[in-house]
Amino acid sequence: MDGASSDERGTTERVLTLLGLLQQRQVWTGPELADRLGVTPRTVRRDVERLRTLGYRVHAGQGVGGGYRLGPGQDLPPLLLDDEEAIATAVSLLAGAGGAVAGTGDAALRALSKLDQVLPARLRHEVRALIGSVESFGGGRTPVDPKVLMTLARACRDQVEAAFGYPSGSEVRRRRVEPYRLVASDRRWYLLAYDLDRADWRSFRVDRMTDVSARTRRFRPRAAPDAATYVQEGVASRVYPHQARFLVHASADTVRAQIPASAAVVRRRGNELCEVESGAASLDFVLMHVLLLGHDFEVLDPPELGRRCRALAERLLSAGAAISPEPDPQTVTDHS
Repeated sequence: MDGASSDERGTTERVLTLLGLLQQRQVWTGPELADRLGVTPRTVRRDVERLRTLGYRVHAGQGVGGGYRLGPGQDLPPLLLDDEEAIATAVSLLAGAGGAVAGTGDAALRALSKLDQVLPARLRHEVRALIGSVESFGGGRTPVDPKVLMTLARACRDQVEAAFGYPSGSEVRRRRVEPYRLVASDRRWYLLAYDLDRADWRSFRVDRMTDVSARTRRFRPRAAPDAATYVQEGVASRVYPHQARFLVHASADTVRAQIPASAAVVRRRGNELCEVESGAASLDFVLMHVLLLGHDFEVLDPPELGRRCRALAERLLSAGAAISPEPDPQTVTDHS
């Protein structure tokens, strides 16, 4: 529009404003639109026709209760979003990209990419912070404040320290970290960060954080573990007093469909084998969960779990010893 006149630019801006109004509310009367746009009802009618030529189905009702209403079109026309709506849309798309809705991850990422291309410069870096700072390993997660996600995502992108309150036993302590990645699990949001006070990598549940802030001190990125893998292993096993590994005689895809991503790490070992790593408060508990999967399996670690398997097998055999086994149908003879 470099060669467009001021009148043409004014008309274009007015038509886009009209479109934004029609997208905000179900029905507008002609006088209401004319008042909001500062024009006559006749100009509103002309601008409505301009929208129709662009493919927008604007319906006009007559009489009491009538007015202008934006209807669905055959093709998806562009939407007009204000700043808050754009950021909220990006956060929602981010949840889809993180697996909150099955099968929507790739589409959500494409939508985020398109949104990033058309956003003004003042908002584009917000969306890029979300895209570049989030990973996932599994949907339906605990809600968190979008402002907290944005603050942490920007800190990850800008490589600046972050600080927040975090529960430790019966008290809340202030933590100073170098944030690396936000990770979306099937249940919660986590932050993978280098804990400056403990000089080690840690994962933090975002819903447990309070008074989250990004600091001004920048940091040089360290060699970091894979974010999604680190958080998943921590959620599934490291936080428990007992960890166990099993070789399961079933495909990784089959077993992943049986176990939530937050309950165990499943690694592919060929087409019909996989390794399952999980944790629990007791070894018997994790053993029973693997047993109930219904597949043959072998204990890889720890050694004492093998002994627990034998003890459990003897207990089960003893429990069933008092019940007479049913005869094999093939050995029953009819003497009638």
